[in-house]
Order: sequence, then structure tokens, then C-alpha cells
Amino acid sequence: RSSDLLISAIGNAEKQIELTNAYFVPDPQLLKSLIEAAGRGVEVKLILPSYSDSGVVFHAGRSNYSALLKAGVKIYELHDALLHSKTALIDGVWSCVGSSNLDWRSFLDNDEVNAVILGREFAQQMQTMFDKDLDASEAIDLERWEKRSLILKLKEWGSRLLQRVL
Repeated sequence: RSSDLLISAIGNAEKQIELTNAYFVPDPQLLKSLIEAAGRGVEVKLILPSYSDSGVVFHAGRSNYSALLKAGVKIYELHDALLHSKTALIDGVWSCVGSSNLDWRSFLDNDEVNAVILGREFAQQMQTMFDKDLDASEAIDLERWEKRSLILKLKEWGSRLLQRVL
């Protein structure tokens, strides 16, 4: 599974993890890997959409923000564009580009293709693209996030119940 490769790379990261993904509904193993990486001092940054063509997927993904933010994961939402990228960059040398979303369906049910590229030259190109998206994104602040509306919290809770089928 492509998720096993990504989780292994996250588990071995020493300095930096940067993920960009359009559909972020992590399974428990991926969520745990990201939280553990942040806990061991790895800088973990996620660029995720600020809106989506799938409201249920969008809110299910956002239901994980509090746990990630509390663990020290930095979350950014891209504005003014529909995010469709699916990339990973780890420690400036391990890069992944492909069709897999960070959700249950991509990991278990869909026929997805990802390319893993090892090397600093390609990783630097990935870093440039990540930084450009980061500049167009807004950081999610834990304190402000915790004060979001009850309606959003209810949408997240309801969507989370469906996450396995998303």
C-alpha cells in the first residue's frame, strides 16, 4: 500500500515533513504517525484546502485539526484556489508525487499511483512549490480554531462518522 510507504517515511523523518493534499481524512495510523513525528521534534507542516468540492470530506478532515495542532503540527489552508496537489517532502531528500489522497478510500480501495523520488535536486524543486503554496495559505491557530462555531463543530462530528466510506 502507498500509505505504508508514506507512514514509514514519516516514521523515519528526522527534521521536516511537508505534506500538501486535497482530501485529508487520515486513518488512525497516519494520524498517529504525524502526531508522533511532531512529538519527537520533527517540524510537520500540512497544506490543506480552505474549501473543497466535497463538503463531507472537507469537514471530516478538519475534525482532526485540534489533535494535530495540540501535538505541534502546523496546518495551513490554501486560499483562492482549489487545492488538488498530492505531495510529500521529507527531510529535503524524500519526495512523493501522485494521485493518492490522504483518506481511507485512496489508501484501501482506489487504484492510485505515486512516484517516490530520492534526491536533493528534485526535493529542492518540491520545496520551491511547497513554499509558493505556503505563501498563499493561512496558518490555522489553535486558540482561534478552538473558538470556531458550533455549526462547524457539528458538521465535523457528523462527517467524521462517515470517514471510512469517504
